[in-house]
Order: sequence, then C-alpha cells, then structure tokens
Amino acid sequence: MNRVLLLAIPLALSLRVANAQGGQVCNSTSPCPASAPCCSSFGFCGTNDFCMSGCNPLASNTLDSCRPVPVCQSGTHTFTDNSRIFSNATLFDGNATEYDWVVNQGNVMNTNSSGGELALLLTESNGGTRISSTRYVHYGTITATMKATKWTGVVTAFITMSGIKDEIDWEWPGNSTTSAQTNMFWQGLIPAKTIGETEDGINDTFGTYHDYTIDWQPDALTFLIDNKTVRTIQKSDTIDSNGVVHFPSTPSSIQLSVWPAGINSSAPGTIAWAGGMINWNDPDYQAAGHFYALIKSVRINCADPTTPGANVTSYVYGTNSSLDVPSIAFSNESVLVSGAFGATASFPVPTLMMVLALLTALTVL
Repeated sequence: MNRVLLLAIPLALSLRVANAQGGQVCNSTSPCPASAPCCSSFGFCGTNDFCMSGCNPLASNTLDSCRPVPVCQSGTHTFTDNSRIFSNATLFDGNATEYDWVVNQGNVMNTNSSGGELALLLTESNGGTRISSTRYVHYGTITATMKATKWTGVVTAFITMSGIKDEIDWEWPGNSTTSAQTNMFWQGLIPAKTIGETEDGINDTFGTYHDYTIDWQPDALTFLIDNKTVRTIQKSDTIDSNGVVHFPSTPSSIQLSVWPAGINSSAPGTIAWAGGMINWNDPDYQAAGHFYALIKSVRINCADPTTPGANVTSYVYGTNSSLDVPSIAFSNESVLVSGAFGATASFPVPTLMMVLALLTALTVL
C-alpha cells in the first residue's frame, strides 16, 4: 500500500467510557433512570454521547431520550482520503454535514491508489474495526463496492443497524472466497422464516471488487450481487400469530467492519461458522501486521415513505403506532450534542485527547 493515514480507537477505551459514565446496565425490561436517561449501544446508561448513534430508545428512560438521528441523504461516498471520516465515535458531536463516517473501534487506512480505497484492519490486539455512517437510512438502496477478507476466522460485514437493533446483514466468513451470507434481525431477533442464507458462486470475494446491495423497502427486502437479485424477503412473511410484524422498520446507520470470530473467547459455534481459529502466524499477517478488507465506495439512494421537507434534519422516535414498534417522524431538531465525555469519566479527558491526537497523526510508509 502507498502512504496511508492510520486512525486508532481501541474497543477497550469505548467500554471503559461506558462503565465510567453511568454504569447501569439497560435493556427493554430495565430502562435507564432519568439521571442517566440514554441506553448506549453497549447497553449502559449515561448522558451526552450515550444519547447519540446507537442509543436504544426502547431501553432508555423515554422514547425521546435519545438524540434525533441525522436524516438520510442520497449520494456516493468514495474514499480518496480520510477527510470525511471522524476518528473517534466517542468524541463525535453529531455533525453529519462535516463527516460522513465515524470509527467506532479499531484502525482504518487509506491506500490512495486507483482513486483511493478504505482498508479496515484487524490486528491481534485491536479486536477488529468498525465504521458507521453519520446519517441514517429509513428505507432505501445501499450498495457497497468492496473486497472481503480471505483468512480463516476473520469475518467481514456490511450491515444496517438501528437503535432498537433492527439489522440487515451481508457477511463474509473468511474461510470462503466464493460465497457471502445474508441475514435479517428484528429488534435483535432473527425471525424464524428469515434465518440466514448463503449465496454461492461468487467470483473471488477477496481479489475482485463486487457490488453488494441491500434494497430495503417498506414491503420487502432484497439482496443483490452486481445488480443481480439473490434473495428477497417479503414483509408479509414475517407476521407472527399475534399480528406483530418482525421486519426492520426503524432508521438505521450503515456499518462496515472486519472482526475476529476465530478466537478463544468466541463461542464454539461462532468459531465453526468462521471456519476455525485465526492463524496469527499467517505469512500475510506477519508481513503486513494486519488482516484487512477493502471498501471502494458506498452508494445510498434514500427511499423514505414520505418525502422530507426542506427543513427536515433528523428522525425522532415517538409513541407506539402499532404493536411493539415505535413511530418514526421527521424533525428539524438538532442532532448535535455538547461535550464528548461525561463529567463522571474516571480518567482525565485532556490526556486522552492528546493520546488520540498522536494516534490520528501517525503515518505509515
């Protein structure tokens, strides 16, 4: 790779902040108190950044405890450099106008070749890398042009994820370079009729760029590879005997990641699914110091059920409009938060800021 910029955010840091700023565990049956009203994506109660991306309104003090999330914006994101990527999601103030992506954990690099590629890195110590879009999608078509990993035990993922854990997945276990897997979750659960499937016959998922598409519409979900439909799930097929629709319906961020499934702390089933344990002595890893996946571009075409007005800036959750599903509305409320870490953090913020500044300034030849 050519000269690249390295951005680093250890997962342990995010978890430390989570434990420091509140500490109470939260879920839909044990929501957060008014003093720390927001349930973060890590499942802890807090304020400030806890109320931003990943905040779960069903586990927070009230449905409107979480900050509004930035409204969808159609466009194509390329990675000629890292100027539109904010290096630390914990410090991000929500400004989706200035940044398109945030790094939630791990390390990213830019190759600056052939127009630029974003490399998501996995090392033995970083626990994997995940980036998330700063804007949310409430139905639409999302296409990632990318190359997945090829190493046993290493998994690449391209997903959408909402605050209440509605999730749509493309995943690539590294032990195969001719297949990909699709899946769908509703509030963290896999509906029985839509359990994951494997799409075979792909030409070299590691060495060749392919277009992987999530076409998420109010009545159906379609997965495509290079513009060819490989799977469709109808919303009508996800209704249970109680009339509850188990279909993703809430604004979701776009997430791209590479993560270590084949490690000792993983469940045996996860290790088997990923093809086995990661070989950290692999010659590729020894030569580069990391495993990686490459992202060329992400194209987004929004398909909100109602066209937002000119003054709309965000989505907000509201009271339940149907069984077990909160309503979603447009808003002109600000998505910004003041401050980065809460006042109860157990370590000096200026020192941490200096460390992060050094990490983001590090260049690798």
